[in-house]
Amino acid sequence: MREVRVIADDGAQLGILPVFEAIRAAEERGLDLVEVAPQAVPPVCKIMDFGKYKYEQAKKAHESKKHQKIIQLKEVKMRPGTDVHDYNFKLNNAKRFLGEGNKVKVTVIFRGREMAHTELGNALLNKVVVDIQEAGNIEQMPKQEGRALSMVIAPKSS
Repeated sequence: MREVRVIADDGAQLGILPVFEAIRAAEERGLDLVEVAPQAVPPVCKIMDFGKYKYEQAKKAHESKKHQKIIQLKEVKMRPGTDVHDYNFKLNNAKRFLGEGNKVKVTVIFRGREMAHTELGNALLNKVVVDIQEAGNIEQMPKQEGRALSMVIAPKSS
């Protein structure tokens, strides 16, 4: 005969009871007997409304999910021949994204014969690194991926 430690719905300890008595005590109150600590000796069971308990757990999980900050990865695309005004415009967008708490992926895309001059893309990304230092930290250094050279910048933590 297996025995369990029983805790009432109001938190009072009912002591160590045989399983069938614990179930009967729960049924008398119109509630469920739920095992809360199976590894304990003897196992601990609590008398509670299990449906209400599951509902409250789901509500707590939903509430904690609501307060989470979701970090997105925003992308800024450039070409090796991007002009100064366009570069500044895209740099300001990247700074705004970092200010909002998002990560930024800066990509330089090469087309055709531009692939022979990847050093222009590296120079452009190095300029971005220098210009964006106060807004973010480099998370992933520039890396060649096919016809694109890209790096990831994370917002500075306060």
